[in-house]
Amino acid sequence: MPFTFHTHSGQFCKHASGDLEGVVKKAVSQGMLVLGLSEHVPRSRMQDLYPEEAGMTPADLSTVFAEYVAEARRLRAKYAGQIEILIGAETEHITAESLQEVKQLRQQFSLDYVVGSLHHIDGMPLDFSKPLYDKIVEHFGGDRCMVFRRYFDLQLELLREVQPEVIGHFDLVRIFHPYGEEAVDDPLAASEEIRQLAIRNIEYAIGYGATFEINSRAWKKGLRDAYPQRDLLSEIVARGGKVTISDDSHGEQDLCMHYDRLLAYLREMGIERLHYLTKAHSADGAVET
Repeated sequence: MPFTFHTHSGQFCKHASGDLEGVVKKAVSQGMLVLGLSEHVPRSRMQDLYPEEAGMTPADLSTVFAEYVAEARRLRAKYAGQIEILIGAETEHITAESLQEVKQLRQQFSLDYVVGSLHHIDGMPLDFSKPLYDKIVEHFGGDRCMVFRRYFDLQLELLREVQPEVIGHFDLVRIFHPYGEEAVDDPLAASEEIRQLAIRNIEYAIGYGATFEINSRAWKKGLRDAYPQRDLLSEIVARGGKVTISDDSHGEQDLCMHYDRLLAYLREMGIERLHYLTKAHSADGAVET
């Protein structure tokens, strides 16, 4: 497969591995058409730092992000004849201020694109660990439907305010709540109201021209399908939404992770056309699967 727009490296992300140039070299060796770099935007509150960031401050994270952009620009110039590199970032939406911070970073660093992802619900980490996810469920009185409802409402806020070019792992809220044969009480299957909230977000994103990533990292997490799961991917495709592929790699060893399986999934879902960003992302390209 010729591209990915969701990548991390251990050089700039504490829960990833390796350096950024290693990611670029691996992409070149894989014959990638375009490589999107998307390190996390810095978080601005001490309480939002992760355990592996012990000893750091939000100011340190801001410094690391600036260093990431500088290194990404160096690599884009160095490998210009071998691969197109886009420099982006993956969002956070932790507080009301988070979205303004993303918009400021986009402008400050002239980012090529943004991956719009939601990793928190009301300030609580969603995908870091099962115990922390369970705390979110507990916060909502054990009502998983309320968790999903809040997730999709916060996601809509992100979409409206930032209008990210790429929608990251659209249904990440399912990470510890699988969809499929093993799921007994999947809120998206059990509640038409919540399904309509997801569709609302899909239609909004399609309306402003977003591209939805089909994210193969879901298989590493043990889910049945890539994000988004097939019920929501079907809704995107039925409405003419643009889709791309991403590995959400956390180091060069993850680049193109499960892409063989991803190709089979695309064919199973009847997807014949993939979109990809270019430096002029308003005129993105497309390839046949």
